[in-house]
Amino acid sequence: MSVLNVGDKAPLFALENQRGEKVRLSGFKGKSVVVYFYPKADTPGCTTQSCALRDAGDDFAGLDAVVIGISPDAPSRLLKFDDKYSLGFELLADVDHAVAEAWGVWGEKSMYGKKYMGIIRSAFVVDPKGKLSGVFYKVSPKDTVGNVTKALESGH
Repeated sequence: MSVLNVGDKAPLFALENQRGEKVRLSGFKGKSVVVYFYPKADTPGCTTQSCALRDAGDDFAGLDAVVIGISPDAPSRLLKFDDKYSLGFELLADVDHAVAEAWGVWGEKSMYGKKYMGIIRSAFVVDPKGKLSGVFYKVSPKDTVGNVTKALESGH
């Protein structure tokens, strides 16, 4: 698994959102984009992380930034997650985890002694030119907003 670093060009993607529409990273050129990867919609850590990002929406808007969440969930599950918590931002379905692999967030995990492959919770800030200005692998759900806000503010 290759990891990304600050200054790298953000890997492009085109994925289906919770409403079945194709969303491309290139469609946000000129804006800062917070891209976060989470293992599974409507689980405790993912809900904490997503709701914290939702609650920081006004702050992000003030920094001319949008939020995109990516998980291996199907669009229908993402829609239920969005509806349940009124997240209000793009949730993208990376069901074959190809985008997660390109961003270096698909790797070996372990739970109750069993090893398996899955999403390593991570967050990134993509600057208006498409380069990474913030890279946070293995980020805690509670630390995501603080980390990406600092990266956004230092880019302004």
